[in-house]
Amino acid sequence: MLEGSTVFITGASSGIGRSCAEAFGRAGARLLLCARRADRLAALAAGLDSEVMALDLDVSDGHAVLEAVGGLPPEWAEIDVVVNNAGLAVGLAPLHQGEVNDWDRMLDTNVRGLLAVTRAVVPGMVERGRGHVVNIGSIAGREAYPGGAVYCATKAAVARLTQSLRMDLLGTGLRVSSVDPGLVETEFSVVRFGGDTDRAAEVYSGYQPLSPEDVAETVVWVADRPAHVQVAEVLLLPTAQASATRVWKQAAGGVTAAKQP
Repeated sequence: MLEGSTVFITGASSGIGRSCAEAFGRAGARLLLCARRADRLAALAAGLDSEVMALDLDVSDGHAVLEAVGGLPPEWAEIDVVVNNAGLAVGLAPLHQGEVNDWDRMLDTNVRGLLAVTRAVVPGMVERGRGHVVNIGSIAGREAYPGGAVYCATKAAVARLTQSLRMDLLGTGLRVSSVDPGLVETEFSVVRFGGDTDRAAEVYSGYQPLSPEDVAETVVWVADRPAHVQVAEVLLLPTAQASATRVWKQAAGGVTAAKQP
């Protein structure tokens, strides 16, 4: 079903986005990949056994997104699946002590970036009467936790935007889905903690978190359902995780429950 389809993936240079590119490529899709880190994106494209077009693009720049999508060559313009994956968390300070610049980065990428890509891509899908929007959310969009107010709010916004878009597109033939992971071992925590790799590693120690490949396999499964089947939302957690803040960790001398952001 995905063979020969055109799949647009944002934030494709690393983590879940990179794994989605690899998984959709194995399924026979043509890949339209965008990210801010052009060098990583080029290396990824060179290693894929798929037809690839790479875009050096920051989705937080809405005008650049509209221009890039509007300027696609005809053979790439008919996008079948868009995976709104680009996103990040910055900092873990209480709301009243947070940094405005950190908030702007999260809002610009997680919310405004998703809006810009959706606005650029979906009209063409509606015109053709087919297409699938898959938004990468988070368990943080379903549950808040201390120090995560703005990130949680951005992912809650993704959840509501996904639901609203599904209603807006009712009757068009398009499908809208969200895949909401729990703890996934990527560069996410390194970015959140300002490059502190030791602190980031602690988030994933003592249990087996999800891998980016786990999430990518789920995204491809969602996109590969028959046209009459719409998987509205998926919450994907490691077995050791029960909620946004409850993770069962292996500790010296036994198993203990631990809280994780």
